[in-house]
Amino acid sequence: MPPQLLPASAAAFAPRASSVNVVLGSKVEPWLTQTLKRINRVKRPLNSIPQHQRCLTETLSSPNAIWTLASLMLPKAPESELRKDSNPLIEAIFNYQIIHVEAYIVHVDMVLRNEVAYKLTPGSIESLIEYHKEIYCVNAKADTYDWPEKEQHAKKLHEDFIQAINKFVFRTHVSALEGLEEEGAGELLCGKSEEVKNNIMGLLNKPLLPPPPKIIDVVRQPPLLPSSPVGANIWSQSTPSPAMPAPVEPWRVLPSSPSVTSSVESTTPIWTNMALHEIQVPSPTVPYSQPFSTAGMFYSSPMVTSPIPALPLPSMLASQCGVGVGYGGFGWDRYQEYTTTI
Repeated sequence: MPPQLLPASAAAFAPRASSVNVVLGSKVEPWLTQTLKRINRVKRPLNSIPQHQRCLTETLSSPNAIWTLASLMLPKAPESELRKDSNPLIEAIFNYQIIHVEAYIVHVDMVLRNEVAYKLTPGSIESLIEYHKEIYCVNAKADTYDWPEKEQHAKKLHEDFIQAINKFVFRTHVSALEGLEEEGAGELLCGKSEEVKNNIMGLLNKPLLPPPPKIIDVVRQPPLLPSSPVGANIWSQSTPSPAMPAPVEPWRVLPSSPSVTSSVESTTPIWTNMALHEIQVPSPTVPYSQPFSTAGMFYSSPMVTSPIPALPLPSMLASQCGVGVGYGGFGWDRYQEYTTTI
């Protein structure tokens, strides 16, 4: 891309130069010759490139060579002071003003970029700065909540606009010179005014933003390493719930006497002396259920969660008596003792 070169008069806060920088190519466009002949009251010879350059430079350097780039309709007062009326025409007349954005040409390049550059006049810059300070900033502060540095932010916003509007230079194609009129004045054609309006309104309507919320650092417990002492993270461990007792398989329950409460666990099970080949029934896998008794006439107590002191069975009182473990046995040879108890 060719370098974007501008004269010193295009810099911010620089005064207008007495002469405009005009650079023409090796061939002059026919439309430029016709435009210069149209605006000059006195007929001047335009037969060479230096004659075209001299004529254009003198015309654009005239103090009256002021161009109207755009017209902005802006409020006259802050929103809280605007007049309210049922007729929108009356509201527009009393509440709004038209600011004409005027500029002068600082540079014409028909060799590298084929562009013309405009810089705003001091009067237009002053009008826009006054509107931004007295109206826009007042509305912006009224539309945002209060925070400690709000005034400083609003002041900084206005200072940034002053810098931006003074640096503003509008560039467009050299064909814009077709709108040239007598004494070097003119207006932008082909919708270029809308482009200028959008650019200036973009500078005017910068929002007044509150500071971002402060980020609070969350202190997190570092992960414990295997070498960490026991109990260092004891508060993060959940209390284990009491374990449920394992379900008792039905075939392990012995019939008991109604007057004696038996426990599931016994310190000396009655079948501790049983041989492995004597057990005929395999251990089935059954879901959890309450223990029951094979004898229909006996009541089987539900399983309890806390251990109950175990009471010895009648068959365990006399260790010298033999106990049959087969299918026909299991204590049935002592049925007289049970009938007597019942």
